[in-house]
Amino acid sequence: MTMLNSLKKTGEKIGHEISRAWDSLSEGWRELLSRSSDSLTKFTHHKEETPTAGSALAAFPSWSLLAGELEETAKDVLVRIELPGMDKDDCQITIDGNTLYLSGEKRFERETSDSTYHVMERAYGSFQRAIPLPRNVNIEKAQASFKNGVLTVRLPKEGKDQAKSLPVS
Repeated sequence: MTMLNSLKKTGEKIGHEISRAWDSLSEGWRELLSRSSDSLTKFTHHKEETPTAGSALAAFPSWSLLAGELEETAKDVLVRIELPGMDKDDCQITIDGNTLYLSGEKRFERETSDSTYHVMERAYGSFQRAIPLPRNVNIEKAQASFKNGVLTVRLPKEGKDQAKSLPVS
């Protein structure tokens, strides 16, 4: 009976540890999906760069995160997007209504052709991302800067806040 009880306790321990691991993994996926679903960006290759089986580009993912933040101050709406491995000339910004469109290209540059990749987590190619803005902005006074791989777009708010109190008669 003691051997059976010992096996039962071991099975319960294993079951408990598996349950804890599953809960942690589930929590991580929920947070990743809730926080990054807008930053998940599709990268597409140019026709002349179409990956073939065995080529370096074939192993690279087509999806990647372009993590960002959208901050509103008293005067501005600030958009910051991380663009690792890119230069300021690699991206274009368009503002249409209350949406900022960021497009660009992350180019694959390989220093040697006789190496083997063992980890492929970076995506390359053309991309576009749409970022909804919380307010009307003054497009004419918008400014963009690029420093340390982070694009910052400063968009002055248009006019005053639209809140108003109405007396009841």
